[in-house]
Amino acid sequence: MTIDQARALDAADPLGFARQRFALPQDVIYLDGNSLGALPVATAARVARTIHDEWGRDLIASWNKHGWIEQSARLAAMLAPIVGAGADELLVGDSTSINLAKLLGAALGLRPGRRVILSETGNFPTDLYIAAAVPGAELRTVAAGDIAAALTDEVAVLMLTQVDYRSAAAHDMAAMTHAAHAAGALLLWDLSHSAGAVQLDLAGSGADLAVGCGYKYLNGGPGAPAFLFVVRALQDALANPLPGWGGHAEPFAFEPAYRPAPGIARFTSGTPSIIAMAALEAGLATFEGIDIAAIEAKSRALSELFRAEIAARCPELALASPADPARRGSHLVFACPNAYPLMQALIARGVIGDYREPNLVRFGFAPLYNGFEEMVRAATIVAEVLATREWDDPRFHQRAKVT
Repeated sequence: MTIDQARALDAADPLGFARQRFALPQDVIYLDGNSLGALPVATAARVARTIHDEWGRDLIASWNKHGWIEQSARLAAMLAPIVGAGADELLVGDSTSINLAKLLGAALGLRPGRRVILSETGNFPTDLYIAAAVPGAELRTVAAGDIAAALTDEVAVLMLTQVDYRSAAAHDMAAMTHAAHAAGALLLWDLSHSAGAVQLDLAGSGADLAVGCGYKYLNGGPGAPAFLFVVRALQDALANPLPGWGGHAEPFAFEPAYRPAPGIARFTSGTPSIIAMAALEAGLATFEGIDIAAIEAKSRALSELFRAEIAARCPELALASPADPARRGSHLVFACPNAYPLMQALIARGVIGDYREPNLVRFGFAPLYNGFEEMVRAATIVAEVLATREWDDPRFHQRAKVT
């Protein structure tokens, strides 16, 4: 595709206006939204208001005066249409790992006599670390194609990442949930590489439980608060294994014995990070007035254009994601022998993606701010770096702590 053709696509893009909601640096093609979303224009002012006008001026009165105590519920209402859930089924706060530990422990408590947490062998490592550490649980992992056969009457919960962090392969949420339920198990989804980039329907798929992070496609900033989902019908039957004052039925009664709050609030443990929640609020606001179906449609169009351009210009890169855009999320990975130095050379040229072991370069597409011209320009730069062997400069082979 020519640059002019790509610009014509951008001009006709119904989501093109959303790019103005982000403070993107010039001369950078940012294709790393699946690791850290770009900075929204509104974030700095929103956080400054929390620090100076609320904390600085009104101090502890801000819990009431500025609604800090209801902030998680407000963010849940903003998140609800993005993930296809009710606002009263979502809780915003803590990290993805902490939320995962809460829900896995709660799920096992609801399936007495079943101790197995079943997952994919290639699932995100942290999810497996957490699952293996759940008291009294046994973690079993199988290849994706063997999940159905592994759903025995020993399995309490099936834990899956909806979009694989490396390959971008996507699970059919409704089909997998049906399979888990048919075996008497609950299903816990990790939506970290889904939420904000693909259309999700937690309610329509019959999902039980889910977690997800706020710093990727939701643009909440580095280390942003995460979220958890518990379907309404299960909330009062589940016990939070990390009970804290925030999830008490009367938090400010400070009773010596714990009484869980009704509904989703019982999964609160401690005090939320109000400043971080303010940044996430600005991130979620970037989705205002935008249909998630339109986001998914643009995601597929961007990824298909990039895939085609790389195939035409860079035959040495082997696609390591599903070829069918309907079977993948909003990123692509390519395998090559010198993947790490290649990505470092691309970053030096202003095309920012990331590297994943053992030999993968990964490019994420954030439909709110990425455009079609960027796909063509990025593929052109990848081809130039490969053709000139620019990646073989010794400085690009030096490993950094973050890849």
